[in-house]
Amino acid sequence: MARSEAAKELAARQKEARRAEKERKRNSSDPRDWGWFKQIRYAYKATAEFDKQLPWWLAGSFALPVIVAIVVAGIVGGGWFLWILTGVMGGLVLALFMLTRRMKAATLERARGQVGSAAAALSMLPEKKWHHDLAISVTRQQDLVHRVIGPAGVVLIGEGEPSRLRNLLASEQRKHAQLVSNLTVTVVQMGDREGQVDLDHLTRHIQKLPKTLDKYQVSEVRARVKALDAVRPRLPVPKGPMPTSPRQMKGSRRALRGR
Repeated sequence: MARSEAAKELAARQKEARRAEKERKRNSSDPRDWGWFKQIRYAYKATAEFDKQLPWWLAGSFALPVIVAIVVAGIVGGGWFLWILTGVMGGLVLALFMLTRRMKAATLERARGQVGSAAAALSMLPEKKWHHDLAISVTRQQDLVHRVIGPAGVVLIGEGEPSRLRNLLASEQRKHAQLVSNLTVTVVQMGDREGQVDLDHLTRHIQKLPKTLDKYQVSEVRARVKALDAVRPRLPVPKGPMPTSPRQMKGSRRALRGR
């Protein structure tokens, strides 16, 4: 009898915990706690604010496979339901793909010209392969150095005045090169001038760098980097928010990939 009462009490506590967790997610501002549909809706609204042509792009992306399916069904004859169903499914996939692309473009456009705009591009790197740390080095003039660790080794991204960034990046490059023997430390200046990589192509540029580390070596480098960061003096972070929230970006990307 006592065991039965204990089991009922445990079941009641578990039910209450599930109810509380469900309520927390319902009221959460973190996209990772939202349902798939709510994430898609958030991604659409955030993108539509900066991309007024988004509804037309999505409508065209959805309609194209449906029209093709109808034409094919008319040519081959029969099987209308299956062909139209295939077209609808293809239209949904193509529309989500288009939303992802337009969302990335809108995010970069929103960040353009702001201090820390590289954060928007770095947040689009695949999380399983690349790990980024924002503003590991900051000057009073708001020159920034960000760091990415992944298959290409350590990549230092500088944004700000090129003449000041040169020495700042060189200093950070020496510090990181001392962490692991033969570690590749690549320096990238973000900007629109000659020899720089613009915001729109920063993510692609990093992913195309030669691969020098496997996933186990990446983990080792990250552990060494933590030791370096632990002895850094606390730096004055520039005033004002970063142009985009990495947490929100992660939630939106997860929604568009299909959770």
